[in-house]
Amino acid sequence: MATDILVPTLGESVSSATVARWLKQAGEAVAADEPVVELETDKVTVEVNAPAAGVLEAIAAKEGAEVEPGAVLGSIAAGAAAAKPAAPPTAGAKPVGTAGGSVAQAEAHGAPPGGHAPAALPAAAKLMAENGLTPAQIGPGSAKDGRIAKGDVLDFLARAAAAPAAAPAPKPARALEPGEERVKMTRLRATIARRLKEAQNTAAMLTTFNEVDMSAVMALRAEYKDHFEKRHGVKLGFMSFFVKACVAALQEFPAVNAEIEGEDIIYKNFVHMGIAVGGPNGLVVPVLKNAHAMGFAEIEKRIADFGRRVRDGQLKLEEMAGGSFTITNGGIYGSLMSTPILNPPQSGILGMHKIQDRPMAVGKSVEIRPMMYLALSYDHRIVDGKEAVSFLVRVKEAIEDPRRLMLGV
Repeated sequence: MATDILVPTLGESVSSATVARWLKQAGEAVAADEPVVELETDKVTVEVNAPAAGVLEAIAAKEGAEVEPGAVLGSIAAGAAAAKPAAPPTAGAKPVGTAGGSVAQAEAHGAPPGGHAPAALPAAAKLMAENGLTPAQIGPGSAKDGRIAKGDVLDFLARAAAAPAAAPAPKPARALEPGEERVKMTRLRATIARRLKEAQNTAAMLTTFNEVDMSAVMALRAEYKDHFEKRHGVKLGFMSFFVKACVAALQEFPAVNAEIEGEDIIYKNFVHMGIAVGGPNGLVVPVLKNAHAMGFAEIEKRIADFGRRVRDGQLKLEEMAGGSFTITNGGIYGSLMSTPILNPPQSGILGMHKIQDRPMAVGKSVEIRPMMYLALSYDHRIVDGKEAVSFLVRVKEAIEDPRRLMLGV
């Protein structure tokens, strides 16, 4: 019985992809979870793994084909015995290149016959041909091995289209001074920049601040961290407390967990918590799906796993989609206070900061307490100031008295 290879969910605002190249050919044996085909979207290049072990029986979507989530890419026949040697080329057939396509395909993609990975992925090559562009004009791409992705070509065309409006005679690149270096912005960095600017242009963004005394959480953590790690195999950090505190506050103030769609407000009866994680290529936001149903140990395990896989470049695209609220911690880099920017289409983001000892008035005396500034940025179109302030106060109360999190009060 054959098992279909399907196009995975491609993430928010991504409705289709292009088949960039097949890593296996029909008749070849494949192992379960082995990458078999590479898809190209405007944002990233995604490897699709084999859903089962066997033989690649058929390829339904050829290289260059446009596919949607859920579409059938090919099929795998169970059992290595089903393997058949690839048919020899017929008379007049074109030789096969290193990327699994013909020499003509390789040349169209910018790679010489017999060369290594093509300079341009299929969708990018097609778009360049339609617009009379060459790989040299685009420059090194953002896809794997420096290949040019469709998004790189779209960025080039967008800049070219905007240039006449910006200035009738485009200015040449500024001459660099000694000690300066010009580096093309990576696709990830360009996407981050575009989405952050989109949030500023679309949302009525406002930030409210508060400060939280970390004494109780720090004492609780110090008392139980060794037992926690021994029992659950993961360290007890502060992030799980903030995730639990935000979940409780979001359930009390659902507008902060909602989003605007046209003239409608979409309320969510769940919390998919985005956790901003710094990686080697920039900030990414993996999502804790159904964080409202998680305990401290599961939250810490998932966050630790996200951190490892972000560093290794193994985070999956679907793991960064569907968030309803985000937490970002600039304190790990030493930030004392900041105003985080929304992650569209979300309506709220909590910024954590550095813990710093400060003199605080406690009753009639002054004591040194470990304090942290909290910042909540929110979309004022959907969240009123009273709701935002009250939300932040609930988070503060839960952190300053973590027994509330255990008792659900």
